[in-house]
Amino acid sequence: MTNTALNFKTAPGHEVLAAAGKKMLRPGGKAATEMLLELADFKSGDTVLELAASFGYSSIALAERFGVKVVGVEKNPESVARARANVAAAGLSDRVEIVEGDIFHLDRISQQFDWVLAEAILTMQSPSGKAKIVSGICDRLKPGGKFLSHELLARNRESEIHKALSEVTRANSTPLSESGWIAVCQNAGLQVEKCQSGAMGLLNLRRMLDDEGFAGTVRILWNVFSRSQIRDRILAMRRVFQHYQEDLGYIIICAQKQS
Repeated sequence: MTNTALNFKTAPGHEVLAAAGKKMLRPGGKAATEMLLELADFKSGDTVLELAASFGYSSIALAERFGVKVVGVEKNPESVARARANVAAAGLSDRVEIVEGDIFHLDRISQQFDWVLAEAILTMQSPSGKAKIVSGICDRLKPGGKFLSHELLARNRESEIHKALSEVTRANSTPLSESGWIAVCQNAGLQVEKCQSGAMGLLNLRRMLDDEGFAGTVRILWNVFSRSQIRDRILAMRRVFQHYQEDLGYIIICAQKQS
């Protein structure tokens, strides 16, 4: 969606952040994603299903770095076209495939995979939505396959945080406690093997410099302070993040489908 078409008063928070120039929208940033990948034990030739592949950058990076074969699922047709072009430009069409699809209908993909990767996707879903998606993930895994997850964590005051986040993000932001996320996996038939958590720093300046680089951070700050509608929304989100900074965090999980 282009900035001119975006209604900044009603748009979901992640779209407002993206309009400001924010590229890394995961609660633990690049550092948590790197830790998540360290939990994995990718082998060359392994198959990976990535949910919400967007423009294909993560799928491309996985194939280049680990020698895995990746299928990326993306719902937005424009993003699918751009992702396919990026894959072709990287010379990885033999190892990365981008398919147009809905994460609620993973049964339309017949293949089973060694790994499924999903970051910052489940938090935005209702309890039934979380259950449906993770059940679909389990079905797409081979016996013994593993699910890699990176989501928003609420250490305490889940209901209060859900209400506050939903108001400022204009989205169904529903983080769970560590035990809550583990239960979502276990109820779908996935046994959590490894779990780590840390502070959520999505709008923290130091984290932003790490995630976006100096030039990217300057561009974001310029957009925030020069455009009042973006500024009002992002500062409102930041106030909520700061108010609940002791309770909000990120969680990364590696869970295995039982053989």
